[in-house]
Amino acid sequence: MIRIGKKKYIIKSTLRFTMFITILCILIITTASAVLGLSNVRGMAKQQYVQIQVKSGDTLWCLASEYMPNTDIRKSINVISKINDTSASELYAGQVLKIPVEKH
Repeated sequence: MIRIGKKKYIIKSTLRFTMFITILCILIITTASAVLGLSNVRGMAKQQYVQIQVKSGDTLWCLASEYMPNTDIRKSINVISKINDTSASELYAGQVLKIPVEKH
């Protein structure tokens, strides 16, 4: 009769084995958090907006400097344009724009 038994493994260095298991656990946790989006802090906070009505003579430049003073004006104009799907040449009096509220 042939006896098939379990093969026994001997750990020669407990330090190397412990380091291997630790690194393996860190890799698994890091991969799982990246795949599940657990490290995405930006998605936790919902962006808030203020709605303004464009007056005659308003430009994206003056609106950006008034409502987003702590941001680079060019970046602010780009953000406002993208959110409202508009450009400086398409701006008209009476148009309602959403402008992001800056977080403090």
